[in-house]
Amino acid sequence: MNLPVGKLKHDFLKKLFPTFNSSTSVVVGPQVGEDAAVIALGDNYLVATSDPITFATEDIGWYVVCVNSNDIAAMGAVPKWLLVTLLLPEDATTPAMVRDIMAQITQACETFGIALCGGHTEVTPAVTQPVVIGQMMGIAAKDSLLTSSDARIGDDLILTKGLGIEATAIIARECEKQVREKCDAQFLEQAKNYLVDPGISVLKDAQIAIATGGVHAMHDVTEGGIATAAYELATAAELGVVVYSDKLLGSPILYGDITRALCDMFRLNPLGVISSGAMLIASAPEKGNAICQALSKAGIRADIIGKFLPSAHGLWLEDATNTRQPLPVFETDEIAKLFSSSP
Repeated sequence: MNLPVGKLKHDFLKKLFPTFNSSTSVVVGPQVGEDAAVIALGDNYLVATSDPITFATEDIGWYVVCVNSNDIAAMGAVPKWLLVTLLLPEDATTPAMVRDIMAQITQACETFGIALCGGHTEVTPAVTQPVVIGQMMGIAAKDSLLTSSDARIGDDLILTKGLGIEATAIIARECEKQVREKCDAQFLEQAKNYLVDPGISVLKDAQIAIATGGVHAMHDVTEGGIATAAYELATAAELGVVVYSDKLLGSPILYGDITRALCDMFRLNPLGVISSGAMLIASAPEKGNAICQALSKAGIRADIIGKFLPSAHGLWLEDATNTRQPLPVFETDEIAKLFSSSP
């Protein structure tokens, strides 16, 4: 049986992880729900991650810097160094294409204060479109490290920016013809611009939340969307969680008109679409509102969308009538439907 498109299923993935830690310097190794590895390095921690860009083709260099730096920021670390592997399709790669991708990478690195240190470039028949893989490292002081497993019972679950930011940009850029047939030029350009406004970076989100205080854990929202990220965060902490669907789907702030229109147009569940640019934050309940207010003052949308519970309470999606259903997990991102060869 062939595996579906997207991340490996959590249960299968867990079976692939090593059952022992071969080095005492590895503080956080491979675990579901953790955004990066952590290695003890003198007085600090080295935080390292690796992420590919596979859905997007336009501005792929900007994507790779943002999604990798988001993983570092979610651990309470500062992203510092990037290596990039660039795999390019045979018979479809031009010097102009390569220069454009590299310019995007260097511009993004300059924007976020990250050093491009090296990597690998190759034209290969193994890919049919450009694939960019980033390997990023950062530094965290030992008293500032955050892991997903540190979320606590009673913590508020905060979401920054909102649903489907990255999905909005990808749909507008990769399905431009279909969108143009149903929407005007202003709508299309606004949707494309979601890449930078509100943007797919969460570095600022993380910095403001940490500075406000009370943050116990953070998790970058990527493939599988908000619902899957909430599941991963709760699972890593061995907790239950209730997510308030009305705070998401009923909110014009966290679920904007442009994203809503595109999800409706392509029949995608907004809870399961790729959502880089959004950060989940587990905060002490007495600090949840203060964190949201601090983010709002900086022009970053945020709201409390749930609460962490004892593990025995389970994982739930709750509507405005307090009716609960099991929290969905999207092991294949909804946006994969746009690229699937299946009828």
